[in-house]
Amino acid sequence: MADQQAIVEKGGRLPGAGNAGLMSGVALCLLSMASIQFGAAFSAVAIMDYGAFATTFLRLALAAAILTAIVRPPLRRYNRAQWLSALALGVTIAGMTLSFFTAIERIPLGLAVAIEFLGPLAVATVTLGGGWRLLWPAAALAGVGLLSRDGQGWIGDPAGMFFAFVAAVGWGAYIVLVKRSGRLFTGLEGLTMSLLVATAAAAPFGLWQAGAAMNPEGLTRMLGLAVMVPLLPYALEMTALRRMPLAAFGILMSLEPALGAMAGFLVLEQSLTAFQMLGTALVVAASVGVTSAGAREK
Repeated sequence: MADQQAIVEKGGRLPGAGNAGLMSGVALCLLSMASIQFGAAFSAVAIMDYGAFATTFLRLALAAAILTAIVRPPLRRYNRAQWLSALALGVTIAGMTLSFFTAIERIPLGLAVAIEFLGPLAVATVTLGGGWRLLWPAAALAGVGLLSRDGQGWIGDPAGMFFAFVAAVGWGAYIVLVKRSGRLFTGLEGLTMSLLVATAAAAPFGLWQAGAAMNPEGLTRMLGLAVMVPLLPYALEMTALRRMPLAAFGILMSLEPALGAMAGFLVLEQSLTAFQMLGTALVVAASVGVTSAGAREK
């Protein structure tokens, strides 16, 4: 979910990108976003049965186990800088995921995704130098305000809103840390190590709740969630980035808040009012605006 935002900031185009593969790249991007947002929606269902902490821990543990078996990271060869990077990124992933899952336990998925999107939006705005670009996060905040109300009044449970903002801070920190990890590790080793650390960091919170899911049905559901986020999206994004310009990739990924609202409606029956739809559009427009401004200045 956050990987694409960090990649987009680098600008340009990956080797092998061309017009012939653009449409397939677009399709892969849409599949990746759908996997992320519907994975979040199905996670909300699992949270109702097993709790936010157990769902976080088991999803991270299974994703880490799968990647470790595939990548086989050479643990003894890593230096101090690599271990520190993995520790910082892993703790950030754990905190971000725990906070987001706690948020969607209390507030609608579309609202939680929109708030979380403020993190990468803020990082991008600061990176571009602020100024008139501050209009974009202001528009996103206005969108969040519209999403926080339905026909009867405020829907933003204070605790849920707080954890969503914590997740936004975590996503912003993730973008900064993942760029360093990409420089220190090769291939998928950085992601694998950070997921192992994230699993260990989430264990004290989720291990005591995990017993309820330790059965064939529960573990199958958690395995499905681990594949939906982060394993499948990561593979789809890496393939898409070889077929399309990074600017187009970033603009497409800006649709995530809208897909989050759609997933909330289809899976969780969380309908949107006209003003909430406008709020979602403002958040998407703000993300597109920042991405386009960054592409023009690189």
